[in-house]
Amino acid sequence: MAVSGLSALLLSANWLIYVWAVNSGHVLDASLGYFILPLINVALGYVVLGERPRRGQWAAVAIAALGVLWLALQAGRLPWTGLAIALTFGGYGLLRKTAPLGALEGLALETALLAPLAAALLAWWGWQGTAAWAHASAADWAWLLAAGPITAVPLLLFAAGARRVPLATLGLLQYIAPSLQFLLGVGLLGEAVQPARLVGFALIWGALALFALEGAWQRRRTLAMLDSV
Repeated sequence: MAVSGLSALLLSANWLIYVWAVNSGHVLDASLGYFILPLINVALGYVVLGERPRRGQWAAVAIAALGVLWLALQAGRLPWTGLAIALTFGGYGLLRKTAPLGALEGLALETALLAPLAAALLAWWGWQGTAAWAHASAADWAWLLAAGPITAVPLLLFAAGARRVPLATLGLLQYIAPSLQFLLGVGLLGEAVQPARLVGFALIWGALALFALEGAWQRRRTLAMLDSV
């Protein structure tokens, strides 16, 4: 219960910061947070779980770290929003990997722990007359209800995957999501991006390519060794 309670708090904090960032026109800041997240995962896997990535994986992590550092320097300030997103979800991923409950059971318990708090807060806002949901249209309600399974399904898959792969591998794969967020922020929501920032994203995408190629080469090498035996 203590582990699930802590993971529920980290998850809810991550959600709140992310939703605030998206609704405040900071999608790229949120994207940067999820670019930082894999580095947090690699560090946690190395320090807490004793994982030892291979040299090629370390090289990919180093290149990605350079990309994140470049993006932070281009922003001209410490990326507080991105750091908060990365640290809360990084801690959540570590707890989900080591938690005794499975993916479905763990998410169900986390949701059960958060539901009374969320219901009380919604009721308080409604009583104060400041609740947006009380005046929402049918379309808004449909979007809000759809956001539940749209959020829950990826979380279930993440929790299941986190128990099966090293945090270093999980971390590098998580660069896919912020890359999509970046494309949505620029292409769909019209957020401005400086050309110099593209250098940072190019480094990160290059690190992803290196990580994938190193993994394919390692699998081929393992299969060749098994065939020779």
